[in-house]
Amino acid sequence: MSAKDIFHDTVRSALEKDGWTITHDPLFIKVTSKVKMQIDLGAKKLLSAERGMHKIVVEVKSFVGLSAVSEFHTAVGQFLNYRLALEKIKSERVLYLAVPTDIYQDFFTDSFVQTVLERYQIKMLIFNVKGQEITLWKD
Repeated sequence: MSAKDIFHDTVRSALEKDGWTITHDPLFIKVTSKVKMQIDLGAKKLLSAERGMHKIVVEVKSFVGLSAVSEFHTAVGQFLNYRLALEKIKSERVLYLAVPTDIYQDFFTDSFVQTVLERYQIKMLIFNVKGQEITLWKD
C-alpha cells in the first residue's frame, strides 16, 4: 500500500465541507490479476432529483518535490492510467486531479501545462490548504 499524500486529509475535509460523502479511502481497483491500483478518494453527492447522484474519484498531489515538471509527469501518467482503469471496469465515477491553490497558480497556469491538461482532458479540483476548502473545479 502506498503512502497517503500530505494533503490527503485536507482534500477529504474539503470534499466533505462541499457536501460530498466519502465512499472510499482509498478506492481499490483490480484491472487484471497483475494490475491493481488505488486512487486516493472516492466520493458521491446528490446534485438534484433530476440529475441524480454524481460519483467522483480524486487523486491528490502535493507537488512538494524538487521538480514540479517531474511531479507533473508522474501525476499525468497516473491520471491517464487511472482513467483507463476506471473505463475498463466500467465505473461511472469521474476522475479528478487535486492540487493546492498555490501550486495551481504558480505552475498549472503555464501555457504548456494548460495545453497538456486540455489535450488529455484532465479534470482538476483546486483546494485551499489552510481553509481546507475547494476553490475551483476545472472540467
